[in-house]
Amino acid sequence: MKKAVDTTEIASDLRRSVTRLNRRLRQNSLGGVSPAQASLLASVDILVNATLGDLAAREQVQPPTVTRLVAALEEMGLVQRITDENDRRCQRVSLTALGRREVTQIRARKTEYLATRLAQLPESERELLPALAVLLEHLVGDA
Repeated sequence: MKKAVDTTEIASDLRRSVTRLNRRLRQNSLGGVSPAQASLLASVDILVNATLGDLAAREQVQPPTVTRLVAALEEMGLVQRITDENDRRCQRVSLTALGRREVTQIRARKTEYLATRLAQLPESERELLPALAVLLEHLVGDA
């Protein structure tokens, strides 16, 4: 008889592993920015011309935190603030060319780190990876 799957135990194991993997990816990819700055850069890239409020909501932080992060990234030349043409009270944030290169490099370093780790797995385990990627995408697909 087949043993029942304990989804709670698997969920706990998966949460722990994903958290550790995310931490390792951050540790091996950030370059000269903090984890919070890297996260905000990725959000600016994804949202395209986001307002400070949009960024605060996406990052799940208070607006003053986003304002400080944007100011630091602006000082580093990675983002720029642009006053909205339709609402002069509103500022939009976009990546500079340097910011776009930084986001690209962070993603490339994460991919390189993960590819190196995956290459160390036995072939029999690497063959499971495409199915794992699909399953993980199913888990986050409706988020």
